[in-house]
Amino acid sequence: MGKGDSERIVYFDAKTKIHLQKYLESRDDSNPALFVSIRKPHSRIGITEVEKRMRKLGRESDIKKVHPHKFRRTMATKAIDKGMPIEQVQRLLGHVQIDTTMQYAMVNQSNVKIAHRKYIG
Repeated sequence: MGKGDSERIVYFDAKTKIHLQKYLESRDDSNPALFVSIRKPHSRIGITEVEKRMRKLGRESDIKKVHPHKFRRTMATKAIDKGMPIEQVQRLLGHVQIDTTMQYAMVNQSNVKIAHRKYIG
């Protein structure tokens, strides 16, 4: 579920599927949420808990300024850099307005040069 209780389709690879299955098998609760709190009673994990866990992992890995939004921005930027159409990135991110998606996309200048040669030059 995304912002505004909008349902989102999430795609992942086989490796992710294996990790999700192991995680689900390790759980001993009956909460229907995919991700739950560490402490009992297990409740649906919220954004604050996700942010706390990511900051902790960042500190443990000696990586500064780790937060979920950075992963989202990086994924969008990489997808565009690899040639994914912006409209598909928009759908992947669940944006209604393409302008919102464009704010996520930090276009790699070398890719602009390559595209210029391909389409114009």
